[in-house]
Amino acid sequence: MRLGATLDVEHSHVRFLGNLVLNLWDCGGQDSFMENYFASQRDHIFRNVEVLVYVFDVDSKEIDKDVKYYKQCVEAIRQNSKDAKIFCLIHKMDLVPEEQRDAVFKAKENEVRELTLPQKASCFRTSIWDETLYRAWSSIVYSLIPNVKLVEKRLDKFRRICEAEEVVLFEKATFLVISHTSGSGNVKDPHRFEKISNIIKQFKLSCSKSQAQFQAMEVNNSAFAAYIDEFTTNTYVMVIITDPSIQPAATLVNIKIAKKHFDSFISSTA
Repeated sequence: MRLGATLDVEHSHVRFLGNLVLNLWDCGGQDSFMENYFASQRDHIFRNVEVLVYVFDVDSKEIDKDVKYYKQCVEAIRQNSKDAKIFCLIHKMDLVPEEQRDAVFKAKENEVRELTLPQKASCFRTSIWDETLYRAWSSIVYSLIPNVKLVEKRLDKFRRICEAEEVVLFEKATFLVISHTSGSGNVKDPHRFEKISNIIKQFKLSCSKSQAQFQAMEVNNSAFAAYIDEFTTNTYVMVIITDPSIQPAATLVNIKIAKKHFDSFISSTA
């Protein structure tokens, strides 16, 4: 993580699912930079864009200027990358009193969608102090995965074979959620993926400090059994079993058998 202001345009590359490389252009929001983007760098910055992620500061005192720059970005995207997906982060929501957050976010979301027409924008409420940024980035990356619906279909078939309550596929390097499928749909904690990701990343870090390599984890209690295991070259799988009659050995065998089928399939989609 880098702290501090972004100066002009900073480039980085993130490898995802092995073969999928995300080229990230982080554009600084200072006035001098923003004016330059639209004046002399318009075609260069906004051409061949797959995803635009625009960050609104919910505590901004310069709302008119924010709207102006967003409208210019949308227009530049429309002219140079008309098929690009647009995502907006309504950021610093932690600064809004909790009882007002739903109303504030809804109002900003409606405003953003109106400004984006005739294109569409997906909005997320975010803060650095909770799991909302993780959820937003999972959704953004999910939109970039080729043939993701086929991955979901096969994952659901695997869940039914295992007689599992839920199966979740995590990307290995980032531990972002690629796909998930559940049976009853009776989800008690909507933030479970983000929490699990943080736990596993911390556990992996502890393993690396002791020169050990994290491969699998098993958690059992009276309500469920959770199995987290390396699944393919670039993923981990989590299988949740709530039926106490299903033996752990059966679940582990099913994971092992499914590994070779998913490895080649997921590699071909990336």
